[in-house]
Amino acid sequence: MRPLKFALAFCVVLAVAAGILAIIIARWPAIAPIAPPAANSFDPASVKRGAALVAIGNCDVCHTAPGGRAFAGGRAVPTPFGSIYSTNITPDPETGIGRWSKAAFQRAMRFGVRRDGAYLYPAFPYDHFTLVSDDDDNALYAYLMTRTPVRAPPVPDRLPFPLNIRLVMSGWNLLFLHPGPYRADAAHDAAWNRGVYLVDGLGHCGACHTPRNLLGAERTDLKFSGGEVEGWTAYALNELSPAPVPWNAAALRHYLRYGWEDSHGVARGPMAEVAGDLHLIPADDMRAIAMYVAEQMNHAAPERDVVVQGVERQHQRGQSGAAASGDGQANALRATDTKNDEGAVTYAGACAGCHEGPRALPDGGIDLMLTSAIGGPSANNLVNIVLYGLPATEAARAPIMPGFAGAMNDAQVAALVRYLRARFSDKGPWTDIAKSVHDARSRARFPAASPASVVEPTPSGTAQQASQ
Repeated sequence: MRPLKFALAFCVVLAVAAGILAIIIARWPAIAPIAPPAANSFDPASVKRGAALVAIGNCDVCHTAPGGRAFAGGRAVPTPFGSIYSTNITPDPETGIGRWSKAAFQRAMRFGVRRDGAYLYPAFPYDHFTLVSDDDDNALYAYLMTRTPVRAPPVPDRLPFPLNIRLVMSGWNLLFLHPGPYRADAAHDAAWNRGVYLVDGLGHCGACHTPRNLLGAERTDLKFSGGEVEGWTAYALNELSPAPVPWNAAALRHYLRYGWEDSHGVARGPMAEVAGDLHLIPADDMRAIAMYVAEQMNHAAPERDVVVQGVERQHQRGQSGAAASGDGQANALRATDTKNDEGAVTYAGACAGCHEGPRALPDGGIDLMLTSAIGGPSANNLVNIVLYGLPATEAARAPIMPGFAGAMNDAQVAALVRYLRARFSDKGPWTDIAKSVHDARSRARFPAASPASVVEPTPSGTAQQASQ
């Protein structure tokens, strides 16, 4: 008995020692602070390239609180575990990154560790940013260090124990972080590799468009199969895409640059903010992103072609019928036998005038047979659009739509959404519409997508800022 007790005690001591050793090893040393470098010490070409990279990474959106100063942090990032608040990445020496060296910045991007050695949470998607090259990290650093310093102390995160102990992230990193940088695949050309590098790296598209496991990490076996973000569905970017008409690279380029595409609809929710930033990126990068993503979505099963052809025939008949009658509302009522259905009546009075009218996007409404919001896996996006509309943007000509949150009660919204699903898709009914409406009402109004600037491509294929 005594040898057994001794063995058990030895195992306990060994486990404790191993745990202490693991904690010691998991700790990162602080990197010495530097004197804030002067803005004019950075190469202007590197700063300009950094601006485009920041736009691809959507850094301004996450690191700017609603109504706050650019890059000063304080925006809440909701997670299943609690709220994490973005940090100040202006060159303020006390509350920002003004005293961070290039090495400290690169360590944060590649390993998710702050200058002081504390772990970052993967709400800052360093599991993607780890793929960014040293040169691009330097360009990002140059751009951020030349922004206007803003004094903005961090907002405390709201996480339960033990997640509020940052050292816990050492275990998450051990399981899910695969440090970069990206290594090109010799089996593909330069444009394809550039697309992968931007989409999987700085663009971190999978952070929204890939489902996550119980520990909050992306499911690598379900890459681009769709996710949920702040009350919106981020649609699948693979063969599971719910788009009635498949995307191609040209359609994606237009959608990403302008925030809408006439065969697919309008960017909304967090995606509208992404499209707003992508005005700044070079044309070659936009082509590479669109080509790679389109390739992921165009592996559909053969039977999908039959569905697509049917949608296109209906779309063509709908266009010719609306043009011939000139009366979209009457057309809407004649197209259904459910005249007494509340959703049908609401559609005829509030929606058909635009969506079955003669004007094409961006001046009119999209043909509702073409939108993923109606054929998608949940009612969330359609409910959000009905309630809050598509606000006008300041810097781009894009479709607009009024919101009906003040004009319709929950039952009317649910009836309209139910009718739209039944009439304009071949999918079965949603079962959670009432919950989607309730949840959307309970959240604050979604911000409008207002691109900070619009750019025009130069002959060299780069982008120049046209307005500020």
